[in-house]
Amino acid sequence: MESAVSEPGLLEAIWRDFVLGVVQGLTEFLPISSTAHLKIVPVLAGWGDPGVSVTAVIQLGSIVAVIAYFRADLAGVLRGVSGAVLRGQWREPEARLGIAMAIGTLPILFAGLAIKLYWPGYETSPLRSVPAIAGVSILMALLLALAERLGPRSKQLDQVQGRDGLVVGLAQVLALIPGVSRSGSTLTASLFDSWKRPDAARFSFLLGIPAITIAGLVELKDAFTEPSAGGVLPLMVGIASAAVVSWLAIDWLLKFLQRHSTWVFVIYRLLFGVLLLAWWAGSGSN
Repeated sequence: MESAVSEPGLLEAIWRDFVLGVVQGLTEFLPISSTAHLKIVPVLAGWGDPGVSVTAVIQLGSIVAVIAYFRADLAGVLRGVSGAVLRGQWREPEARLGIAMAIGTLPILFAGLAIKLYWPGYETSPLRSVPAIAGVSILMALLLALAERLGPRSKQLDQVQGRDGLVVGLAQVLALIPGVSRSGSTLTASLFDSWKRPDAARFSFLLGIPAITIAGLVELKDAFTEPSAGGVLPLMVGIASAAVVSWLAIDWLLKFLQRHSTWVFVIYRLLFGVLLLAWWAGSGSN
């Protein structure tokens, strides 16, 4: 579906990566799939697919934002884990949160490594096609709706256990499929698993820190060494815009979920998937 696109000049490359950073920031932490939007928005704009490496590096802006936003929580986790190692205080909430984050990161770490080593054609696989992304978006919308309808609201972050890390971490693996949404899959799993909405979102953000960081660092060398229009400067602009917008998105979502449900995201994902399918069918793309 993607025709050859001309190499942009420096200013155009900066503008494109700035837009990608804004899209990344808006969609990384909202349950609507950053991968899908980073794939579709450039295609609709006629820029072509930016590729996995570029989008993974721009994600570094999101990780800077989430680390800065949750710096107090992360400091508490480090203190809790240190206290557990030195004094055996493994039952403290901060230590249990650290354990849950570590356990929850392992599934996506192993799955991502397997894809990197054994699936060299992942970037151009059918999973990244428009109809696949649209179908996955619709499916995840229905699952989120089901979790919103059926999931009890009792569990809080200070009750977290290693088991919670495993459950949500396994759901996080699904985010390797474009259109799933890491935030969406982990939030959906948490709601099914009895979490309160704000606590589910907070745990999703914290659990995403290692995963997003690893993904960005793995692709960092390739993205900065592969020839690209404008060189490093456009990528740095994209990282910066992603950082600012990600901070705002995190803050908004946590406040939003204190008073509202996730139905607005269910509706958005359904419309996104349906309209994407309609556009794809009407364009005659493959």
